[in-house]
Amino acid sequence: MQTYLSGRDMITTQEWTKEELDTVLDVAFDLKRRRALGEPHALLRDKVLALLFFFSSTRTRTSFEAGIAQLGGHGMFIDSKTTQIHHGDTGKEIGQIVGRYSDGIAIRHCDWGEGNAYLREVAEHSRVPVLNMQCDYYHPFQALADLMTMIEKYGRDLRGKTLNVSYAYASSYQKPLSVPQSLILLATRYGMNVRLTRPPEFKLITEIEEQAAENARIAGGSFEIGEDFDEGFKDADVVYAKAWGAMMTTTDEQESARIGEKYTDWITDERRMAMTRDGNGFFMHPLPADRDIEVTNAVIDGPQSIVYEQAENRLHVQKAVMALTMR
Repeated sequence: MQTYLSGRDMITTQEWTKEELDTVLDVAFDLKRRRALGEPHALLRDKVLALLFFFSSTRTRTSFEAGIAQLGGHGMFIDSKTTQIHHGDTGKEIGQIVGRYSDGIAIRHCDWGEGNAYLREVAEHSRVPVLNMQCDYYHPFQALADLMTMIEKYGRDLRGKTLNVSYAYASSYQKPLSVPQSLILLATRYGMNVRLTRPPEFKLITEIEEQAAENARIAGGSFEIGEDFDEGFKDADVVYAKAWGAMMTTTDEQESARIGEKYTDWITDERRMAMTRDGNGFFMHPLPADRDIEVTNAVIDGPQSIVYEQAENRLHVQKAVMALTMR
């Protein structure tokens, strides 16, 4: 266990060692146990977390606000569109000023080509840790919650388990690449056999795919890329099928949506879930899902779905990172 993580930014899990990530998981499980028993755990009494949103949210906002409150602190919600940020406050100014008002700055900024750079700028000028609530490249807390959920189902040693991270069609909007990218990076570090299944137009960032392959080599797992939707389900222990945009093909959202219409049959249904290992593989999704478009109601509401466990574990991993970094 690593005992000195105070002040550390969490922008991507790639910048934390495996031992540091193990510490996050240890603390998350302990905090989940304490909450289940009703034990007080005000580890951050009187601490303030600034919550800066450029992108709307349900689970992220509610889980972070609940988490800092349960730790004895206060969440300060900041909407970029209803503050001077919309009129010109720079990342440097937010880091310098909000960093002096608060004990941590959490940011959600998913605009393609802007979000991660903005977080980095704020972090460069902040005296307090910067936590990535999702950017255009990474969604570290979602991936940590996903990992925690898989550990609850299969134990701490995930080596030999197969995770299929797959594109799925959605009609709502062109969703960021950050969830699949963070997931393939983290799962490969824990020795899983990770499949990335996507159409040719829906590639992820090449450097991140290369990092995932190197992670797998070091951890003794595997990383492979396929373009056959049904093939990705075969003997998978976990299927994580969700939509993302064709950002690596086009930055035009309307064109990305038109490309996606070629893949409306990329939907997780009962027939495909029956192809998983012994027909009992788990279905995961970060939510909200486009029901009966990305995944059928029968699957997402069925016995193989663990989406609500995922959603709950967002609370616990976020509390763990806050408790470790905001001291």
